[in-house]
Amino acid sequence: MMPAHETYDVIVIGAGAGGMTAAAVAAAEGLRVLVLEKTAFVGGTTAWSGGMVWIPANARMKEAGLSDSVTDAVRYLSSTVPEPANAGLRAAFLARGPEAIAYLEANTEVCLQPVKAYPDYYPERLGATPGGRVLEPVAFDGTRLGAGFARLRAPLPEFTLFGGMMVNRQDIPHLRKAGKSLRSTLRAARLVCEYALQRLRAPRGTTLHLGNALAARLYASLLVRRVEILFSTDVEDLSIQGDRIGGVVIRHGSRDRLITARRGVVLATGGFSHDAGLRKRFFPAAAGLISATSTSGTGDGLRLATAAGAALDTDATSPAYWVPASLFRRADGSRGVFPHTVTDRAKPGVIAVNVAGLRFVNEALSYHEFVLAMMRDGNGEPDRPFYLICDRRFLWNYGLGRIKPFTRNVRRHVSNGELVEAADIAQLAAKIGIQPSALAATVADYNAGAKDGRDPEFGRGSTIYQRHLGDAAHKPNPCVAPILRAPFFAMRIYPADLGTAIGMKVDAQARVLREDGTPIRGLYACGNDMASIMNGNYPGPGITLGPALTFGYIAGRHLAEGSAMVAAEPGIAATST
Repeated sequence: MMPAHETYDVIVIGAGAGGMTAAAVAAAEGLRVLVLEKTAFVGGTTAWSGGMVWIPANARMKEAGLSDSVTDAVRYLSSTVPEPANAGLRAAFLARGPEAIAYLEANTEVCLQPVKAYPDYYPERLGATPGGRVLEPVAFDGTRLGAGFARLRAPLPEFTLFGGMMVNRQDIPHLRKAGKSLRSTLRAARLVCEYALQRLRAPRGTTLHLGNALAARLYASLLVRRVEILFSTDVEDLSIQGDRIGGVVIRHGSRDRLITARRGVVLATGGFSHDAGLRKRFFPAAAGLISATSTSGTGDGLRLATAAGAALDTDATSPAYWVPASLFRRADGSRGVFPHTVTDRAKPGVIAVNVAGLRFVNEALSYHEFVLAMMRDGNGEPDRPFYLICDRRFLWNYGLGRIKPFTRNVRRHVSNGELVEAADIAQLAAKIGIQPSALAATVADYNAGAKDGRDPEFGRGSTIYQRHLGDAAHKPNPCVAPILRAPFFAMRIYPADLGTAIGMKVDAQARVLREDGTPIRGLYACGNDMASIMNGNYPGPGITLGPALTFGYIAGRHLAEGSAMVAAEPGIAATST
């Protein structure tokens, strides 16, 4: 498939959250926009994610009666992102984030709501809030996309029920209590019936939640504005015309074709999580090669930009955002990566141990902090084993990794090596290569405090963030319970990334910069192609999507203002048609 025109006002490379935001804003401002996507789907990693968007002092928060201010956000970021680097970009984000959300809700299909009870990850720090800074997408009816629904990247199957049913956070407690509570049973029955009806006309559920809903809403915004999207399209090069970027070169069959961009090109290709060479160059050896991101993020944007003279910002506290992950094989033979974000680690009755059989971290810390602890414990050693240890009570109540709660038969997970089972802790230790006496002592020490809801070693459950991720129904500590009931289980976990933090240097208008700090005219970046404004720190939920939407919006508006516009080629008008 080839583009309908030779010339556009704006060309966006990448159809993830940042790229689609830039395209939607530019189109809403009346520009002719072309989106180039290397895969057959829109959504990128966003479509697999929780869809959380961190925007301090947002209007939805105020409407919900929750207080916040930019001043408080500045205080919070000053302690969680202490480095002076990118302070100007953080200031731009705080100043324009609420504006971006208001614009998107007024001019696109994007609709967000505050998560009233989702604390910042360091709630003890000055300026932190117990909830509201993070927004989540309102559920979306996928049938509104029409035939385009097939172009929306599906969520990870491990995060759906019954082969394709999505549920939101509010539904999960009701599903857990189905059969125990009349209200919950009726709600669960309604959800299942709705899903069954949806499957009569679609290959999966069409009631979309989380990141899939956000991706769908952005995609719907492009369809409404008739934004042209070319799928399965590789960009070979950026076209440099004089002192600016004037378009892109794409490969069509055996020939290259130039497509002109009157105002500019936006790079939003998703970072470089799946480029082995760039990982080796920038990541610590202990990080390994596992990523929980879409496989399309192979550093395309970085290579295009650096070839055009762009500077990379490599001075990050962490080169990526981390999550512990377990590995498994799906029925079709493909390798699955399950990110252990919020579903199991903080629940009562599980611990994480290293190869010596010792606990090394407060299991209820953020996933980013958890992996930093893994890498510190391993002293940089690659492929160092770590395990989650639990008993049958925990596995039944909360699940583990992709194994869902109330799974009656875990035999297939044991037989394929994903889960290790044993009749006692000593046998479990022997099976995973840990000294039995060491693991037995660790579990005994943990249990001594856990029977009273205490964790003297790490203080698990000591903050509102940790308790939020635990089980509120479990007393006295929602994060702590003893490991007692045989059989016992172990699951190996690995360091994995959720996205890269190293990217292109940009200014407050999302323009890509050269090494001397001057902007490359006509070239913009957002999402993970843009260097992290948090310098690889992870202050709260949605701190990748919040900046992605904000700087995508900033790029779209700046392009529309015409400041990137140059004289058109002879015979071509310099305005959108």
